[in-house]
Amino acid sequence: MKIAFIGLGNMGAGMAANLVKAGHEVRAFDLSPDALEAAQGNGCATFTSAKEACEGAEAVVSMLPNGAIVKGVYEAEVIGVAPAGAVFLDCSTIDVATAREVILAAEAGGYEMVDAPVSGGIAAAASGTLTFMVGGTGSAFGRAQPILEAMGKAVIHAGDAGNGQAAKICNNMLLAIHMAGTCEAFAMAEKLGLDAQTFYDISSVSSGQNWSMTSYCPVPGVGPQSPSDNDYAGGFATALMLKDLRLAMEAAGTSDAKTPMGEQAAKLYEDFAGAGNEGLDFSAIIKTL
Repeated sequence: MKIAFIGLGNMGAGMAANLVKAGHEVRAFDLSPDALEAAQGNGCATFTSAKEACEGAEAVVSMLPNGAIVKGVYEAEVIGVAPAGAVFLDCSTIDVATAREVILAAEAGGYEMVDAPVSGGIAAAASGTLTFMVGGTGSAFGRAQPILEAMGKAVIHAGDAGNGQAAKICNNMLLAIHMAGTCEAFAMAEKLGLDAQTFYDISSVSSGQNWSMTSYCPVPGVGPQSPSDNDYAGGFATALMLKDLRLAMEAAGTSDAKTPMGEQAAKLYEDFAGAGNEGLDFSAIIKTL
């Protein structure tokens, strides 16, 4: 299949490479010359504009920084440019309202489209083990599914347009809450004289067990390898977690959802990022405790 891929950043680069490995003809575009050069090395054909990449494509996949860019790219360079009947897959993490607006515009132009944000970091994008949360019609999901399966380990239909984004921001709000609580527990255990490994051995098989503890422990040298073992470099940057929390708070406001724990997590990460820690993994929030 001819697939246009727009956005070759840390996540998009690996995703596009996996589509090539799956046998697809990938037509790639990014504003970065270095990203385009790397994509060529991974077997992609590269183009000087998103519009040019979309010409003749049977599917368009995008991985872009925010909703405004997604909307602008699709309105100006994708809708009406890609051949009639092409399917669109936006894998960016953006606000629910913009995701639904762009999908409606695509459908009005005669296309099918899904929002398909991802769970998993750069390593998962490179290894093809992402999880995709997909919003859109059953027909659009059916067309998008085999493309997504070439880039991930799990592809889950979350319901109507925008529900992929809803699942992503709810999941990451919960993750931020879990991580903050896990950090508090480890910090308090230490102050009470309890060894971190001993606390891990107890809590990891008790009712306090959670993913932030057993798969992504914020304490160096405890549990499986995680960014804490690399001075909190790599992983899921604080700036990205804060972006997702802001989207969650925006969605909570528009849906009249009560999120007191989410609000507190957002405040913690807002302060942590504002202190110059945007590039550290989000588990580094333990430094504040």
